[in-house]
Amino acid sequence: MDLKSILDALVLGLVEGATEFLPVSSTAHILLLGRLLGFHSVGKTFEVMIQLGAILALFSVYTGRLLRIATSLPTDPRSRRFTLGLVIAFLPAAVVGATFHSFITGVVFESATTICVMLILGGIVLLVIDRLPLRPRFASVMDYPLGLCLGIGMFQMLALVPGVSRSGATIVGAMLLGSDKRSAAEFSFFLAMPTMLGAFVFNLWKNIHLIDFQGAVTIAIGFVAAFISAIIVVRLFLGFVSRHGFAPFAWWRIAVGTVGLAAVLFFAEPPGAPGTPGPDVSPAVTAPREVPEAVSPSGGNDAIGDLIRGEEQP
Repeated sequence: MDLKSILDALVLGLVEGATEFLPVSSTAHILLLGRLLGFHSVGKTFEVMIQLGAILALFSVYTGRLLRIATSLPTDPRSRRFTLGLVIAFLPAAVVGATFHSFITGVVFESATTICVMLILGGIVLLVIDRLPLRPRFASVMDYPLGLCLGIGMFQMLALVPGVSRSGATIVGAMLLGSDKRSAAEFSFFLAMPTMLGAFVFNLWKNIHLIDFQGAVTIAIGFVAAFISAIIVVRLFLGFVSRHGFAPFAWWRIAVGTVGLAAVLFFAEPPGAPGTPGPDVSPAVTAPREVPEAVSPSGGNDAIGDLIRGEEQP
């Protein structure tokens, strides 16, 4: 394993943890940064699995509260409603994500143009929401009705498109449905736990046969880096949002999306000859070379995705 692979995994892990719980789309950041670094993983396994570091950071920060909720389930109706609400909010994205997993990771994740456009549009939405004269009706996640939780879950489905942002979609949805800024961000934290853990387990089950020793080491480095940076962000984010709102994140999204779109439009290399791998199908860091799907874009598993990648490759 060379030094560049180690540094790439470290940088991407830090960015993942720093952006996972901010409404800026961690997926967009690590996919765009991965392209810039020339980093590639089969089935986006690295990008999904290092999220476990961010999940564990969240669990470590909220351990005490989670234990209180768990121990009070038999006696406290609010704890039972909150837990059921999380399950209800989790299900829509889980079902759709599992159903269209191959299309999402193999086609949608490969379009840098889509990612950049979604970053810009999401930033504009955040600016609008931050200025709307909304009248919050719910200030505590423990008081969220089940209908509100379902609505937030429907908004979370939008985040299956990279660049939308899972936290951004759920926070905006919660605020439009009657939550205040702080509790909307906090519910997004809690909802991230089953959502991201489910994505990790599903991706591991689908791609464990593609992970060799070097890939496992790369994922481990990204995991640790994501854990460290996520702890810092989770501890600071709620207070920052309460004081400054979402405008700083909105402008960041617009800036990153604009720079990325300019790079795609003006500095993209022409696609290679038919049957020749483009820049994004270089040897995978998470798969042995002898696995056909990892080295041949026409391996037969995703013909439509191969065609789109060949046409849209920057």
